[in-house]
Amino acid sequence: MSKSVAHSEDKSVENSQAIPNDVNAQLLQQQLLQQQLLMQQGQVQNQDDEIDLTELWRAIWAGKFTIIIISMIFAIASVFFALSKPDIYKASAILAPASDESGGMGGMASQLGGLASMAGISLGGGGGVDKTALALEIIKSRSFIENFITKHDLLVPLMASEKWDMATDNLILNIELYDAANNKWIREVKSPKQPEPSSWEAYKAFSELVTVSQDKISSMVNIDVEFYSPAIAKQWLTWLVQDINEYMREQDQIEAKASIAFLTNQLSNIKVATMEVVFYQLIEEQTKNMMLTMVKKEYVLKTIDPAQVPDTKAAPKRALIVTLGTLLGGIISVLIVLIRYFSRKDK
Repeated sequence: MSKSVAHSEDKSVENSQAIPNDVNAQLLQQQLLQQQLLMQQGQVQNQDDEIDLTELWRAIWAGKFTIIIISMIFAIASVFFALSKPDIYKASAILAPASDESGGMGGMASQLGGLASMAGISLGGGGGVDKTALALEIIKSRSFIENFITKHDLLVPLMASEKWDMATDNLILNIELYDAANNKWIREVKSPKQPEPSSWEAYKAFSELVTVSQDKISSMVNIDVEFYSPAIAKQWLTWLVQDINEYMREQDQIEAKASIAFLTNQLSNIKVATMEVVFYQLIEEQTKNMMLTMVKKEYVLKTIDPAQVPDTKAAPKRALIVTLGTLLGGIISVLIVLIRYFSRKDK
């Protein structure tokens, strides 16, 4: 009896130990199944997110006629746009800084300023100014350009012309802007603008036609003028170089005359004989400057390669315009086809 009881107790203990093991095994299997399901769902989602190149090609091929039609429309529109743009010609000139033979008041003043200060007279600083750099900045300044436009009467061709007739070598004016028969501006503008373009408008328009650059190594200066007429572009560039040299010459003449008058006036107040020598040397220097302004035709910028009438146009690049327009049409048409395809697929 005691053996049977013991045997039953052993079986109950074994059964109690086996139950937890079975539960653990079931839990482990459930976890493995859940992990497999998650992995399968992730693979399916990744497959959905990936771009199927074959499907894209099929969509593009299915919409090939749409792509061809839209691309042709853009190509034809680009051709008409390119042909509607007038030819632009560019005249160029290469200039070199003229040799600074004058020395100037600043150079002499720096040498003799010590002696002059002993007499209580200030001759100013010795720092010179790069006349070439100054001239290039003046060319781009508003006051110089406005005076240039007024001097050569450029307002009408600058603001009213729309293209150039090669057969007659004449500018064609926009009849909606200027009445050539009555010499009257008739453009319609909103207040405060007037029918006749302002000096500011003319300055902005002319500035867009002129390009000024200087090589930092060789110091050579390049000036370009673009316009509808090649002959006019060359003429304007020639005038521009002449006028900047004339302007700088006049400014130095005024400065030299004022310096000579000042020094001559100060001579009467000199009490030291040594200082008289200094002032006579300064007057001599300014007299040389005055002489150079009168004899040097190309005072600041010396022409190396003068402006010529250009034979070929500089713009527009019609082939490039048509190519880019057609390419843009192709890109837009492909996007339209793909958007239509995938929107239908989602539905």
